[in-house]
Amino acid sequence: MDFRDHTPADATAIEDLFISVFSDSEGEAEGALIGGLVRNLLATTDGGDLYSFVAVDGETIIGALFFSRLTFQEATEVFLLAPVAVRTDYQGKGTGQALIHHGVRELKKRGIQAAVTYGDPAFYSKVGFQPLSQETIEAPLPLSQPEGWLGQSLTEESLAPIPGRPSCVQAFDDPAYW
Repeated sequence: MDFRDHTPADATAIEDLFISVFSDSEGEAEGALIGGLVRNLLATTDGGDLYSFVAVDGETIIGALFFSRLTFQEATEVFLLAPVAVRTDYQGKGTGQALIHHGVRELKKRGIQAAVTYGDPAFYSKVGFQPLSQETIEAPLPLSQPEGWLGQSLTEESLAPIPGRPSCVQAFDDPAYW
């Protein structure tokens, strides 16, 4: 298994991966919703506001994830990790954790200060994410499950509060994802 930045030629395979994985785990409606999110992220998000990495086995994409910029009033580099998918037959083997670790290392190399995510605390705590209060970093939209708001510093400093509600990239600006 290898990791790399996604390329434009990967777009269809990445979208199909997310549709398949989320349909298998959450149902066809969720697969379509997350597949549409991925399509919109790839089609509408400026390159400087989006990082996407894939896990490959030979030539086959077996996992993918996205980091998209959160924009605050003050200049800071914070990215949202979401969504993440690993092909069903590769789940439970550490593929997702290894892919997230790869992505976090790449963000650190690129000078990003913090990463946040909205998901299962039991899973994301395994890759360094910790519960995040709205006073430290507010979510871009109201959260349906506030306990899933997590973050980690990508510098030697701990996460310091960042005032104000950030904006997210256009593809995520929909309450359905929050």
